[in-house]
Amino acid sequence: MKDRILDIIEEICGDEIVRENPDINLVDEGLIDSLDYISMLIEFESAFGLHMSPSDLTREEMATPNRIIKVVDSRIA
Repeated sequence: MKDRILDIIEEICGDEIVRENPDINLVDEGLIDSLDYISMLIEFESAFGLHMSPSDLTREEMATPNRIIKVVDSRIA
């Protein structure tokens, strides 16, 4: 599952750095904007059958690939 989440993040960001440095801050580094963020949530919903509303998530929770993996994993379990 971790690899699939990273696949989605990498596709949205267009940069493999998300695998090389999973603690990189996606917003601060300019890898993701608000539209990309929504697209990423939609991809997670589709891939894992989840409901992920932007209003339910904090920027801090979704700041890095490692944090995103943690959030998605907790919603699957």
